[in-house]
Amino acid sequence: MRLWFRLLVAGLISVGSAVSAPLSTPAFAEEAKPTQEDAKAITLKAADLIAEKGLDDAAKSFNADGPFKHGEIYVNVIDFAGVWKVYPPRPAGVGQSVINVKDPDGRFIVQDVLAVAKDKGEGWVEYRWLNPASNRIEPKITYVKRVPGQELVAYVGIYK
Repeated sequence: MRLWFRLLVAGLISVGSAVSAPLSTPAFAEEAKPTQEDAKAITLKAADLIAEKGLDDAAKSFNADGPFKHGEIYVNVIDFAGVWKVYPPRPAGVGQSVINVKDPDGRFIVQDVLAVAKDKGEGWVEYRWLNPASNRIEPKITYVKRVPGQELVAYVGIYK
């Protein structure tokens, strides 16, 4: 596991310094395939950051290259109506409803994400999606976390 990630998860880097730390360190240069542990830990940190700093401040961190956005890792945030609040791959999509988005098998992905967040507070959602790196439909697993006390959901997925 990358050193910067271990430090982030261990809490040795404060959320504020992780957000503002320069990205020229060698730790950010390595890009290993992210794991499910990575996706879960980043999702939990993202939900905590939203709860602590608010969505607008957290979104700045989520959209900038760094601990919340690197390689295939990025933080999505939707509200309970299924509207994108943060979507780093295409910021122009913020404000759009994605409630009826389906995977190639016809699964309503966002509805599944919302069901996990509302019913359990957090958990995994699996589906298939186009991997831009391979340009193929591949299995993806996403960790979902409801932001405590808010009708917002943070989630991070990885290709299996």
